[in-house]
Amino acid sequence: MTSAISNIRPAPDKVLVDIADYVSDYLVTSKEAIDTARYCLMDTLGCGLEALSYPACTKLLGPVVPGTLVPNGSKVPGTQFQLDPIQAAFNIGAMVRWLDFNDTWLAAEWGHPSDNLGGILAMADFLSRNRKNEEQPVITMRDVLIAMIKAHEIQGILALENSFNRVGLDHVVLVKIASTAVVTGMLGGSKDDIINAVSNAWVDGQSLRTYRHSPNTGSRKSWAAGDATSRAVRLALMTMKGEMGYPTALTATTWGFYDVFFKGQPFKFQRSYGSYVMENVLFKISFPAEFHAQTAVECAFQLHPQVKDKLDCLKKIEQIDKIVITTHESAIRIIDKQGPLNNPADRDHCIQYMTAIGLLKGSLTAADYEDAVAADPRIDALRDKMQCIEKAEFTHDYLDPEKRSIANAVQIFFKDGTESEQIVVEYPIGHRRRRGEGIPELVRKFKTNLARRFPERQQKAILEVCNDEARLSEMPVHEFVDLFVI
Repeated sequence: MTSAISNIRPAPDKVLVDIADYVSDYLVTSKEAIDTARYCLMDTLGCGLEALSYPACTKLLGPVVPGTLVPNGSKVPGTQFQLDPIQAAFNIGAMVRWLDFNDTWLAAEWGHPSDNLGGILAMADFLSRNRKNEEQPVITMRDVLIAMIKAHEIQGILALENSFNRVGLDHVVLVKIASTAVVTGMLGGSKDDIINAVSNAWVDGQSLRTYRHSPNTGSRKSWAAGDATSRAVRLALMTMKGEMGYPTALTATTWGFYDVFFKGQPFKFQRSYGSYVMENVLFKISFPAEFHAQTAVECAFQLHPQVKDKLDCLKKIEQIDKIVITTHESAIRIIDKQGPLNNPADRDHCIQYMTAIGLLKGSLTAADYEDAVAADPRIDALRDKMQCIEKAEFTHDYLDPEKRSIANAVQIFFKDGTESEQIVVEYPIGHRRRRGEGIPELVRKFKTNLARRFPERQQKAILEVCNDEARLSEMPVHEFVDLFVI
């Protein structure tokens, strides 16, 4: 004898409702969040512009069918493409993420909240162009900044206490959730619409982390976020056509997200949604490196002048006994790699490789992950000497919401019994605690990236707008994006 399963439509999951309430009702009043979002916009677009120098990225850009034209479509910064907003979101998202140089959020789950800009900017540009043609109020860049803050917040708050990587899922699931919620709101969706759209995002099959880890590390990790944010745009548009949602997408017995992926455990929340994540987001400013290694590379930079003469040939490197990288648990789990590194995507997720480049050169650029640099035999010789050791204090402070450190230490021990100074860096230059030091460097980074793509007059026009908060906030999105067309 079996009991009938109730077919009464339940109330939507609280997690879905809370996201919808936040997107619809929360008023961003934090000046720090607005200021940080403006710098985040600059940095994110700059990262995308730098990626356009890499054929592995550009080969994926443009329309799905070559030659397709979309009147009043979304424009892709730094290119001549004008696409439907779904494909534009993929293009922008892939550019932004390609070099692993955009912002970062570290917690139980990690990720890159500015990945959401792919969907946000593509949809805002599309809406703004079409509203102008229909003589309706356009979308402004202030709307984009607010959407960025809210997408950062949704992704980051979900990440604080909930580890998707531990169940094998990639963090881009949170890009899809955040982008879906915010883009549905931008389209004028009601709370019910946002609930329906986000429920579909949770029901979607989610990306495995296979492409981020040895022995399969590969270039998909550079376009996975573009894929996620473009999928979000599609789900938002479908919802606004009346497509239904699934109210217990998370909590449904057997078939819900919790039972399928989280062993029945619900999400945990450390705090309610506000503007915390944008205020505390980490910028990658000086060099592109997976963020858990940022401070290790800074340590290597500091050691470089002291040890460079002892690393200039393989014979001298043989005199090193060991190189100890003292780090935190997440770094060991994600980027502690031994053995061959097969491609740039493999190298920029190896703490030993990044530290070796820092010791050898006193610098690190995206080009250092390419095959030509990796062929230097000194790099693997140094990697073979390296040991990664967890320090409990570093792991604790990494998870402490009042500190959010990403500490690493590097020390070199020689066979003659001598040793270098142990260099410790707790907070990278992109940390909130180093904003005063970091923001001028971020602006310099943006200027460098503009110069890669645009003539001087165009660079100046973009900089003037981005440096004027009031003017930027009032500017229609389509006019802003037009500044980036080549």
